[in-house]
Formats: sequence, structure tokens, C-alpha cells
Amino acid sequence: MTPTDPEAQSIRRLIAMFALTGFATSLIIRVTDPLVAVIADDLTTPVGTVALLASSFALPFALIQPLLGPVGDALGKRRVILVCQVLLTLLVAAAAMAPDFTTLLIFRALAGAAAGGTMPLTLAVFGDEVPLARRQVAIGRFLVFTIIGGVAGGALAAVVEPLFGWRGVLWICAGFSAMASCVRLWSQLRAPPAPTQSFQPVMALQRYVGLFRLPAARVLYAAVAIEGGLVFGAFPHFAPLLAARGLGGTTEAGLSLAAFGCGGFIYAAIVAQVLRLMGQANMVRLGGFLAFLALLGMALAWSAAIFIGCALLLGTGFFMIHNTIQVRASEISPTARASGLAMHSFSFFIGQTAGPALMGVALALLGSTLAFIWVAAALLALGWWLSVTGPGTKKEHGG
Repeated sequence: MTPTDPEAQSIRRLIAMFALTGFATSLIIRVTDPLVAVIADDLTTPVGTVALLASSFALPFALIQPLLGPVGDALGKRRVILVCQVLLTLLVAAAAMAPDFTTLLIFRALAGAAAGGTMPLTLAVFGDEVPLARRQVAIGRFLVFTIIGGVAGGALAAVVEPLFGWRGVLWICAGFSAMASCVRLWSQLRAPPAPTQSFQPVMALQRYVGLFRLPAARVLYAAVAIEGGLVFGAFPHFAPLLAARGLGGTTEAGLSLAAFGCGGFIYAAIVAQVLRLMGQANMVRLGGFLAFLALLGMALAWSAAIFIGCALLLGTGFFMIHNTIQVRASEISPTARASGLAMHSFSFFIGQTAGPALMGVALALLGSTLAFIWVAAALLALGWWLSVTGPGTKKEHGG
């Protein structure tokens, strides 16, 4: 994309317009993962129970998708994003004031439902407004801001929690979401009114039935659910696992999550070049291999530095796989893109919901070393499967 290219300028404006939305929402999604131990201690709740905060956010995020996708198609994606961002701000602030774990869990779950109307519909907006030939690079660059949010979530927990406690961390998250709400409102007031149509549940249901009749849709939704479960299922267990090995605790877990996000920076920096040189199919295969090496390293890590370094590699491989699935999902149903991407997010967060519990079972039965090796092998297989079950030529998906 050249600086004088009008289409490139339009894409850059689109990325800038949604940057804070991506940052704030991603900040909120992952911020409680490294806080599990301190929340458990403060609210006198078992660590295993507090680890369910990840699932309590992911499950409502997933379950709201089949509703919000068609609503976005009918009432306007940008309008729905604004309403959900405002609700997300209020609910995170309420969670920061929760007097007990049950209340915290409820507000965290409601916040997950509100967040479900921000990120997936934002990707649908990109699908509507960015040509396919430039979409993977454009979404990859937008992902930089979501990655920064994920990195900041881990870093914020590691740095701010010792000073202001976990409640202070959540208040800062609410502040960023409030800023995103203001940007979205300003953009909405300046834009011409979006066309609307009535929301028809029967037609929405028929649309979903049609989606699942498409072989490509079934492959992508299954793949993203598996990916979400394998990668994110381990995150809430980082702090207890590091502590058990004598390698650290909340701070090291937060730094590991930050390093995972930094792997996304590496991906965003190289995605255009990798697509030109390798094509999409080989890139997703490479992503699976990098994730395999990373998790194998985590399984055998004897120092916190090695564990954190492997998290960086894991992030790079993950985004190679995940961004490819996102781009393919954006083309499943161009006439009902919000619905198609809503089902993509539904599948992804269903995987994230089941992941922590399944990883907990694997750790109990196999021990940390074998559990991480099993996840490594599964991600290697997933990357290979995706590379042979869909389009991915350099010509089709180059930058």
C-alpha cells in the first residue's frame, strides 16, 4: 500500500478509527488471568474457582454471538459496537467494586456478553470495507492494537496490582473502555446514518443453518474452537504452574502473557512479506510448527526466562494461524458477514471456555510436562490440517 493510494488511505483511517476499541476490549479480556492468585487470596476463594473468571467471560462472549451477529447486520454494525462498548465500560467498573467473588463472577460474565458486540462486529466492518486482496494485512495491522491490549493486560496486572490491588487494575481497564466509547460516539456522530432493517429471528436462524451447510464454515469453526481451547486454556494455569516449579508467580505469568502478545507484533511486522514469499497455506503450517516448538519449550523450561521466551514464540505462531482463520471466515458469507464472523467468535470463545477446565484435567492426569507436549502436538496437527483444507495461495491472499 503506497501513501498516495486512496484505498490504502481509507484502510489506514479505518484502522485508526477502531484502534482504541480493539485495545480496550483486549485489555479487559485477558487482564484477570495473572490475577488469579491475588483475587483468590483477597476474596478467600480457592484458586481453581477463581481461574473460572476466564471461562465466565468467554462463555457469555460466545453465547451472545448468534444474537448480536444478525442484530449487527440488521441495525448497523457500528451502532451496535458503540452500545456494547458503553455497556462494557459500566460492567467492568461494577466488577471493580464487587464485594465478593460471586458478584465479581456475575459482572465479569455480563462484561463478556457486552464485549461480544465489539471485536467480532469490528472484524465484520473490515470485511465489508476492505477488499479481500488487502484484508489479511489490514486485519493483521488492526490486530497490533488488540495485541497491545493483550500485552498491556498482562503488564498492567504485573505492575499495577502490587500498588493498587486487582481492583485498581479493573478501574484502569474501565477508563480505557470509556475512552473507546467516546471515540466511537464521536465517529458515529460524524458519519451519515447507517441504513437499518428489521431484525427477523426466523431469517437469522435460516442464515445460520445455511452457514453450517458450507463445508468451509464447518472446518473453520471447528478449527478456531480447537485453537482457542488449546492456546488459551493454559493461560489461567501459568501463575500456579510457575509457582509450583519455583519459577515465580503473578509477575512472571503476567510477563508471559505480555510476551505472547509481543509475538503478535512480530507477526504483524512480517505478515505481508511472509504471505508474498510463502503464501497463506505455508504460513499457517509454519504457525503450527512455531507453536509446537514453543509449547515443547514450556514443557521443559527450567527458568522463568525460558518460559517467557517460549510464550513470545507461541504468540507468533498463534497469530499466523488465527489471523488466517479470521480472514477466511470473513468470506464465508459476504452478504451476512456479521453473522458469519459472529459464529466464528462463538466457536473461538466456546473453545476458550472449555480450555481452562480441560487443561486443568490434563495437568492433573498427565502432569505439566506431558500436558504441554500434548497441546504442542495438537497445534502442530491443526496448522497442517488448515494448510490443506482451504484456499491459501500467495495470489489470493497477498498484501
